[in-house]
Amino acid sequence: MTDLPKTFDPADIEARWYAHWEANGLFRPERPDAQPYTIVNPPPNVTGSLHIGHALDNTLQDIMIRYERLRGKDALWVVGTDHAGIATQMVVERQMAAQGKSKHDFGTDTLSPRDGFIKKVWEWKEESGGTITGQLRRLGCSMDWSREQFTMDPHFSKAVVKVFVELHQRGLLYRDKRLVNWDPHFRSAISDLEVETKETQGGFWRFRYPLADGVTLADGSDHIVVATTRPETMLADMAVAVHPDDPRYQSVIGKEILQPITGRRLRIVGDDYADPELGSGAVKITPGHDFNDFEVGKRAGIAAGQMLNMFDADAKVVQTADGLVPEAYLGLDRFEARKAVVEAMKPDFLVPHVTKNKEGEEVAADFEPRVIQTPFGDRSGVVIEPWLTDQWYVDAAKLAVAPMQAVRDGRIEIVPKTWEKTFFNWMENIQPWCVSRQLWWGHQIPAWFGPKLENGRTTTETEFFVAVDEGEAKAVAQEYYGANASIYFVDFEQRHSPQGIVSETDWQSGNFVLLHRDPDVLDTWFSSALWPFGTLGWPEETLPSPSGEGPGVGAVDQAQTVGHAPTPTPPLKGRGLVERHYPNDLLISGFDILFFWDARMAMQGMEFMGDVPWRKLYLHGLVRAADGQKMSKSKGNVVDPLGLIDKFGADALRFFMSAMESQGRDVKMDEKRVEGYRNFATKLWNAARFLQANGVTASNSIDAPAAHAPVNRWIIAETVATVQAIDTALADLRFDAAANAIYHFVWDQFCDWYIELTKGAMDDETRAVAGWAFDQILVMLHPFMPFITEELWHLTGARANALIVAQWPKALAAVDSEAQAEIDWLIRLVSAIRASRTELNVPPSAKLKLSVQDGSYLSLPDRVVRNKDAIHRLARVSEIMHAQPIEVSTRTGSDNYEARLMAQRGAIQIVVDEATFILPLEGVIDIAAEKARLAKALAAAEKERDGLGGRLSNPSFVEKAKPEAVAKAREDHAEKTAEAERLKAALDRLG
Repeated sequence: MTDLPKTFDPADIEARWYAHWEANGLFRPERPDAQPYTIVNPPPNVTGSLHIGHALDNTLQDIMIRYERLRGKDALWVVGTDHAGIATQMVVERQMAAQGKSKHDFGTDTLSPRDGFIKKVWEWKEESGGTITGQLRRLGCSMDWSREQFTMDPHFSKAVVKVFVELHQRGLLYRDKRLVNWDPHFRSAISDLEVETKETQGGFWRFRYPLADGVTLADGSDHIVVATTRPETMLADMAVAVHPDDPRYQSVIGKEILQPITGRRLRIVGDDYADPELGSGAVKITPGHDFNDFEVGKRAGIAAGQMLNMFDADAKVVQTADGLVPEAYLGLDRFEARKAVVEAMKPDFLVPHVTKNKEGEEVAADFEPRVIQTPFGDRSGVVIEPWLTDQWYVDAAKLAVAPMQAVRDGRIEIVPKTWEKTFFNWMENIQPWCVSRQLWWGHQIPAWFGPKLENGRTTTETEFFVAVDEGEAKAVAQEYYGANASIYFVDFEQRHSPQGIVSETDWQSGNFVLLHRDPDVLDTWFSSALWPFGTLGWPEETLPSPSGEGPGVGAVDQAQTVGHAPTPTPPLKGRGLVERHYPNDLLISGFDILFFWDARMAMQGMEFMGDVPWRKLYLHGLVRAADGQKMSKSKGNVVDPLGLIDKFGADALRFFMSAMESQGRDVKMDEKRVEGYRNFATKLWNAARFLQANGVTASNSIDAPAAHAPVNRWIIAETVATVQAIDTALADLRFDAAANAIYHFVWDQFCDWYIELTKGAMDDETRAVAGWAFDQILVMLHPFMPFITEELWHLTGARANALIVAQWPKALAAVDSEAQAEIDWLIRLVSAIRASRTELNVPPSAKLKLSVQDGSYLSLPDRVVRNKDAIHRLARVSEIMHAQPIEVSTRTGSDNYEARLMAQRGAIQIVVDEATFILPLEGVIDIAAEKARLAKALAAAEKERDGLGGRLSNPSFVEKAKPEAVAKAREDHAEKTAEAERLKAALDRLG
């Protein structure tokens, strides 16, 4: 056993022990016969760095994996990173731009520009893509790094392709023309999660659209006023919508109206989307450039293929299919087009916005100023454009049925349960899932395009062939085009330039077909949706060994069914990691990716594995700034978890995260509390030093030693109760309750009381019990604070194994209620005496006499005798005497403890259970001066309390003040109320 240093160095401990755990394979010890327990981490972006949300999410996962490992399970925590299509491509392109190059500059004689660029991305990944994995190690995450995954690994890519192809075969994946969130910077569709809505200063323009063919409204008007925040989109208007019950417009529904710039005739449609109370009650409909208008257009009978598109991929104006956009607008940026459209409409068709200036005079402006909720790309920073384009879609509505049923029947438990309503609301109204992205980095879509046949002849329209590889694509295409057709594969850029690729014979005969692969890649959420089983080696079931030796078990046969099979393909059973670790036991994620990741894992897992991906889904909140605001770089309130680890240690940050994680609530960042948990680690360290100095060593048994002394029987009972409390809390995923249980046991029961009560009385029994209890503390605390506990585990005695693979304490020992009751009584007595001395300014050096009376139960004298040494030492008592009984007007029941101090002839009386303890004060303090001090302090506290109460009772303050100001006032009011009550009680004690 090594002597403990006076202080501990978290940085040294953390680096040393993490390297030891990983090097010795202790994150997944060999336990083939043990019950499996599996968690997969939400794969962070390969471009990412650890942020405070990662710190919370991964701390909670690590607590559960360490806890179950200690309980003897085959605990597997799958770790890996996501290839992060847009984010990674952006990082690499930015580096290229700094060198004056673009992604198109990396083609060679043997590589296309695309392949050359992808090669550069892989090089970047190898050099710079491991930042966050190193940071997860610093946090202490005990992940199985020997099986680290990447969503672009060959085995995982194989799973992605298989799922895409089979979804298409089952009729659940298709190509369609729909509106998407289009990022003009990346020239790609993006997901809703990648759209950040911000308030911007915009305008509300109103324009007159003339009615066609001499039609007028009921009031004789020959036009309808429409309003818009995006005037440029009128170049692609296809209808004007009014409410079908609006009496102003009922007579013109079905009639036509003229768009002034293009001259396009638009039909007036009746639709509930138009609000009669908003503006003129008439809405221009541009279905190719607005999500709401798209739905109105479909209801009006406009097919997606007929909807007009007025923008190219750069959001510049192009000619619409009907050729009616004037040439002057072609090529204009969308915001330049806005100005041009307004100027063109202004002479005859703009309805000015009339308002009053500071002098009260009416003035006219082109538009009404408005705050607009504007979508921006979260990475590009440009305004997102709803854009009509051909994309690949998954029929999410059909896939959502099985997960919803699994939640209803309890196969998936969502914690907290309050999230179920949100889950069902979204799943029941789910839209088709756009899974294609116009990028180069990612899983390229396994579909090949060629010319469509009509009457045996090729046309300019396209046909596609979904297949796992070129060989299968060729076979399918050969069947489509005929056995005599020669099939050639070309790059996307070569699809219109076949010369040099096609043989001279085929070129002369013209009997050839060019196939090019879809240049798009899959949404990263598509691949990460396979994480719970793709990471386990599906569809091959097992992965090659790290050395590359040992092939997989074998590929799963592809499903031959076409259309959606009511019963998904069942999983293979009887071999490999999939059978052992699927379904996973638990998924922990932020609520903000419930739909983007969690729900999609449930869909794909149930479709391809025939079972839920995990049995329990825990959704945690956000980590917010101390004032409750959301963290953001623009606000300057982002907290760096690595900075906190540097300052306070990983253990302190981890414990803060767990103690503050309360189901259904966000976590408020509080550096002072992190510092407090660093102090908690110091308290533990000092306790270990005290035990070592008193000859206490590691226990040689997981069972509690035999004990006779009440204090030892008490600490054994409290240890068992704490194990039970942690087991119960973690079974319910109450991380805060588990952390607080071990915290209060360590700080209060063990360090503050057990050590104090046993000072000077360290016999062999006490040493054995103290060593056993401290061992149990290290094991119970290890999931929360792994580094300091592992260090102390080895410094306090010779150990056969590392703490990370020790055995979780048994919670089966009988609780010694008699010992608990006696030490509980002693603690309450000493605490009451200490509190009274402090409140009444009794000098610490003064030793008071203590007399006991009214002890009506037989055990009291024995208790006093057994614990007299502790009472003398801890309560600063010189002697204990038995006094004659006196009448006590107010007592507390024996079931609920309430200490009450009363003054009688210059003495303090303390009531504990059914006994009264008297402490004379005469000659010890100046009672009159003390009463005056307390009265003054009480008056000040009551004044502040009443002032705060007045503010809180003022509706104007509560409704108009900032929420954080109101919350602070409530906290201060509660604090001053408690202070006033305490001071009044102290004053009452002096009579």
